[in-house]
Amino acid sequence: MAKLVENSRFRVVFLLALVLGNLSIRVEAKAFFVFGDSLVDNGNNNYLATTARADAPPYGIDYPTHRPTGRFSNGHNIPDLISEQMGWEATLPYLNPELNGQKLLVGANFASAGVGVLNDTGFQFVNIIRIYEQLNFFQQYQQRVSALIGEEQTKKLVKESLVLMTLGGNDFVNNYYLVPYSARSRQFPLPKYVPYVISEYKKVLQRLYDLGPRRVIVTGTGPLGCVPAELALHSTNGECAEELQKAAALFNPQLVQMLNELNEELGSTVFIAANTNQMHMDFISNPQAFGPYNGLGLCTPFSNLCPNRDLYVFWDPFHPSERANKLIVQQILAGSTAYMHPMNLSTIMALDSRA
Repeated sequence: MAKLVENSRFRVVFLLALVLGNLSIRVEAKAFFVFGDSLVDNGNNNYLATTARADAPPYGIDYPTHRPTGRFSNGHNIPDLISEQMGWEATLPYLNPELNGQKLLVGANFASAGVGVLNDTGFQFVNIIRIYEQLNFFQQYQQRVSALIGEEQTKKLVKESLVLMTLGGNDFVNNYYLVPYSARSRQFPLPKYVPYVISEYKKVLQRLYDLGPRRVIVTGTGPLGCVPAELALHSTNGECAEELQKAAALFNPQLVQMLNELNEELGSTVFIAANTNQMHMDFISNPQAFGPYNGLGLCTPFSNLCPNRDLYVFWDPFHPSERANKLIVQQILAGSTAYMHPMNLSTIMALDSRA
């Protein structure tokens, strides 16, 4: 089985090389923008007075500097690895004072750990960049770039850019299920809460569209009941937490349906659904090929570290290891329609190169 998985990976990488080999000039020209939560935050929360931070060891132990960067990972996160595979310079956090001048043309990461679709999600973290504030920063970013290259060129840069949007998980783990009898769980039964979150998410994406991007990858939630934090709380024999799994099973198909409807309304394939739930389930259902879960406790300078983090899917109670992120990005780049709907990133790049 491991040999089969390895051969599949080789074919994916080989095909990707064929596609991207002819696109290097075009690919390098795209700006990259990132919005969302801790799965994609690359350091914005370092500049905020919040408990949602990853600025202390052992975070970053496998990053090139071996120091914490604000990424909730032992190394690189998904946006880093997309940039690396595309041959792009990595985006800086929007709050990083080094993001100025020509570096603005690379793009920016606006994500902030703890946020969700809903404004009340992550309230316990106090000072985080909620999603509409992230979009306001994006508008501010465009004004800064306009001063650099002019308004028309800025519009072109944004229109031809790639956007990654990752939201939703916190609306369950850090809102609906945060405490027993939470305000949202008293307001909505789960089958009504999910459509409410989806309807609010649609408004977020419509606002993003109004700001100019035309290629947006939207990730679903992972298998919320299978993260180490939930396994530690609810699992006796390694089974995933049923209630959170039910939430993910309701949310992800409704997200894809909403994205399809939005694309139909816009008359264009703007929003691409990334089935990160299935990507994660591949790891969980086949640990011999991908590695067991890890990270039952919060990461602190006193945490016990596995000697080889590449053997594990999870780094801490909620976040994938760098190795898992690499496998996810392989599927974003070259996965079938079971993982990327209606097309993967390599296909997007090929289409845009002919536009």
